[in-house]
Amino acid sequence: MHPSRDPHFAARHIEIDRPRRGGAHRRRTLLGSRHHPSPVSLRVPGRRSHAVNSATAFWRRRRTSSCGKLNPRFTAHSSSRRFLSPTPEHTVTTDRPNLLGLTPEELSDALGVHFRERGEPAFRSRQVARWLYEGDVRSVGDMTDLPLAERKALSGAFRVEEPEIDTVSISRDGTAKHLWELSGGEVVESVLIPAGRRLTLCISSQAGCALACRFCATGWSGFGRQLSPAEIVAQYRASARWARENGLGAVSNVVFMGMGEPLANRKAVFPALTILNRGYSLGARRITVSTVGVLPGIKALAERREQFRLALSLHAPTSELRRELIPLEQRYPLDQLMTALEEFNRGGGRRVTFEYTMIRGVNDDLSLLPPLANLALRVRAFVNLIPFNPIPYVDWKPSLRGRVRAFQSGLEAAGVAAAVREPRGRDIEAACGQLRAARRPDRAGPGRRLRGVSGPRPRSGPSAPL
Repeated sequence: MHPSRDPHFAARHIEIDRPRRGGAHRRRTLLGSRHHPSPVSLRVPGRRSHAVNSATAFWRRRRTSSCGKLNPRFTAHSSSRRFLSPTPEHTVTTDRPNLLGLTPEELSDALGVHFRERGEPAFRSRQVARWLYEGDVRSVGDMTDLPLAERKALSGAFRVEEPEIDTVSISRDGTAKHLWELSGGEVVESVLIPAGRRLTLCISSQAGCALACRFCATGWSGFGRQLSPAEIVAQYRASARWARENGLGAVSNVVFMGMGEPLANRKAVFPALTILNRGYSLGARRITVSTVGVLPGIKALAERREQFRLALSLHAPTSELRRELIPLEQRYPLDQLMTALEEFNRGGGRRVTFEYTMIRGVNDDLSLLPPLANLALRVRAFVNLIPFNPIPYVDWKPSLRGRVRAFQSGLEAAGVAAAVREPRGRDIEAACGQLRAARRPDRAGPGRRLRGVSGPRPRSGPSAPL
């Protein structure tokens, strides 16, 4: 039974000793609630992840810059004037590629070479693929239909490794947020959102974000590093496993709306899309990629033949107002984005969604309805109206319910499909715009604790093309 549905889920603090490397121990705590479904945080013991996905020279050469050259050298700073220095995409490497980060084609090629060199039949590669995509194994040693000698040899050449689930927080409404501990000390969050027969997983693509949108807690936290394909896919695997084990059923939809800008990490996100679609058989129309408007990324996504959904974080129907909310508008203005969305629509069968966070007194004036409707009609976009979710860095409030409904009615009267996205997981800071991977004080590493930011906006300085 899902913990939030159990009326007898008792309040408790259970300390679990878990060995560290070198014999030291650390304690984990399980937290619950007794008589009312208040937020729950679960510290989950598991394996530590000490390496980020890397590749052998064999298949690394296969990944070209076809999805756009990426240079993650962004900087951002808070009121403490502490700059985040440029970081490489994958700061920790290993000689053993993580099988979770290989596309099905790369997996087949890499395993084919491995087993041919050992004189093994070609079907061994298919066995491994079945274990990964259907068997949900957590190590090469779990692939029990492989001979023991082959498992040992495979373990020496490859690995199956997921980031550790550090904490699970459960909302009153059943939403579950996972805090993931990555190699190098970074942390990210993902969110499971049950709604009727649907179970949507919101996953992260970066540790932090450099784009500094004013309404987003992730943007205020600055940029840490890019996630690897394996770290993105592992969020899906482990979250889906957790959902099954806790009675939520199968994940039906995946949205790249967690921490980070997905199209600023195309080198990892695009392979992850392929793996989820072709490896785990998740339909392309059930996968949505969100962006605040990375123009080269929109164009690159349009060139793919799969019908992945695209969500534009619009939040303002005019370029002038949008610049106040989204600094990237200065680089990729709205008129250029709309042209790119028209090209995206020409792919046929693709759906564009506008995300519109409604902030009281900022972007909810009724005079903004006509330009918003015109933009949506131009690309046949569905509009999600999202009441602003509070974050610690600004004093904004969500638009009044009556104003939100007036926007919805006005859009529908103009022929635009629109809906109000009710907040989910707001009490555990899991709602849209609230993810910031805040650690518990006793888990914060040096320099990793999120600092409060004063002033009207976060500041960032992207120093390279997105």
